[in-house]
Amino acid sequence: MRILIAEDEKSLNQIITARLKEEHYSVDACFDGEEALDYIAGAQYDVVILDIMMPKKDGLSVLKMLRRQNKNTPVLLLTAKDSIEDRVKGLDAGANDYLVKPFAFEELLARIRVLLRKPEAAADSCYREGDLEVHTDTHQVLRDGREIQLSGKEFSLLRYMIQNKGIVLSREKLEQHLWNYDYAGGSNVIDVYIRYLRKKIDEGYEKKLIHTVRGAGYILKEKE
Repeated sequence: MRILIAEDEKSLNQIITARLKEEHYSVDACFDGEEALDYIAGAQYDVVILDIMMPKKDGLSVLKMLRRQNKNTPVLLLTAKDSIEDRVKGLDAGANDYLVKPFAFEELLARIRVLLRKPEAAADSCYREGDLEVHTDTHQVLRDGREIQLSGKEFSLLRYMIQNKGIVLSREKLEQHLWNYDYAGGSNVIDVYIRYLRKKIDEGYEKKLIHTVRGAGYILKEKE
């Protein structure tokens, strides 16, 4: 999952970025509103975290521009102000959630998990396809009741694929959701991780769940 954090307080920005990376999110970071819009124009994010008080363009202006462009990316606003009026302004502008500084990082993580859930999975944060279960809150993966241990990147890839089960995902799209702009890996890195996943998820099972669509990418689904 790919997250953008726009926060002009550099030390806080760096702390949030580092902690999110420890949780195996792909993170891009910037320090003003104009830079945030440039990042958003160039990539697809699963969550955008915006500080309200930023130079060049404030967070509310960035949010309003995002919504005018019909982008429905979940947005979490950060602010030092804790008034009903400020919260209403943010929510009316199209924010999905609101967090007042200072905050506990565990609360930020919990709010991000909520924003990442699709409506159909919100009830239990568990995605299923066939006998495969992926629990996004606990990072537990089960196949036919057997627990499977995955690395951080393997889990991120599997989570994105099962959240988009039945949809063909190109290598470029998968790579964009797993790595940030600083990544300079090889062109076959997605193929390598797909191979790792197949070994852990499909090997030994009659029904395969991860399929190659020649010339298009990969798809996760239980075939009839």
